[in-house]
Amino acid sequence: MVGSAIAMDLAKDAEVRVVDRSPAALARVADRYGVATHEADLSRGEAITEAVADADVVVGALASHLGFGALRAVIEAGKPYVDISFMAEDFLELSALAAERGVTAVVDCGVAPGMSNMSAGRGVASLARCDRLEIYVGGLPVERRWPYEYKAGFAPADVIEEYTRPARMVEHGEVVVYPALSGIELLDFEGLGTLEAFRTDGLRSLIHTLEVPTMVEKTMRYPGHAELMRAMRDTGLFSKEPVVVKGEAVVPLALTSALLFPKWTFEEGEADLTVMRVATTGVDSQGERIRHRWDLVDRYDPATGLRSMSRTTGFPAAIVARMLARGEWSRPGVHPPEILGKEEAVFDHVLAELKQRGVIYHHHLDRLES
Repeated sequence: MVGSAIAMDLAKDAEVRVVDRSPAALARVADRYGVATHEADLSRGEAITEAVADADVVVGALASHLGFGALRAVIEAGKPYVDISFMAEDFLELSALAAERGVTAVVDCGVAPGMSNMSAGRGVASLARCDRLEIYVGGLPVERRWPYEYKAGFAPADVIEEYTRPARMVEHGEVVVYPALSGIELLDFEGLGTLEAFRTDGLRSLIHTLEVPTMVEKTMRYPGHAELMRAMRDTGLFSKEPVVVKGEAVVPLALTSALLFPKWTFEEGEADLTVMRVATTGVDSQGERIRHRWDLVDRYDPATGLRSMSRTTGFPAAIVARMLARGEWSRPGVHPPEILGKEEAVFDHVLAELKQRGVIYHHHLDRLES
């Protein structure tokens, strides 16, 4: 869903080869965008090594459980890398290896994580002191259908992972861990109405790279979704531990996935939207208390047939991949996007490129009472 958007964008001015284990997926992307394809099992490091041998730059759009292994394999192959896999592991552990091999890798380079990080990095760098960082983001179907009022714009298994993984926030400079789906609040967005926001573990690298005493990250859905998911989770339907039913071992998550994912799959041409708000609050160089805020509301593009989540996630990766291929940003090591966002020229370039593609972030500067 996202990899094809990256391939489409890069194929405008580069020779692209798409590698996947699914012949059907490869045939679809080759037919639509005229790219070369190669069938391989990318859970095998040696398959990745072979696939990237003659590449100038590599982009990873794999499911999260494959992300860390792929990152290691590409680094060991000595290739510049951009990745959107949302891997659970600490990718910064591989930064020393990347530096040793002279490899520049930018990870979590999608929408959130990704543009949320870049905006956070820019907002913090724009302040003399940043006191608070808030990130709200969600991908939603335009048409609400009972009972879930949700469909997945990326790997559904990774969605459920967000509902089960403990959520790390920063309070008074310390990391505090909450259950996912907790801390529900309601937010109003012009043109969308009221959405609910709940804690998820989306701060990731920001916990380590930004010195901000309060950091909050929440996922947004239509109201009522979090309570339903929490009931399913607490019932055990998302558990990976087998349960014996009539003498047979059944993994609840596997059964739930088999039943749920068809209902969470977008139909061909079905419209979606992506909504995000990133705000940094603090004091500027003049001692004035201000808030930098970036808002995004993006929608399905019928002209290309790309869903909003595919566009908003895939295009940043393609833009940064071009920068690496051209040597416009080169710094051996593994870097999250907030490192790029701290550089104003880089951030402005990415926003300008996204705007050309119809993905528009609106910046607001709010002056607050001290």
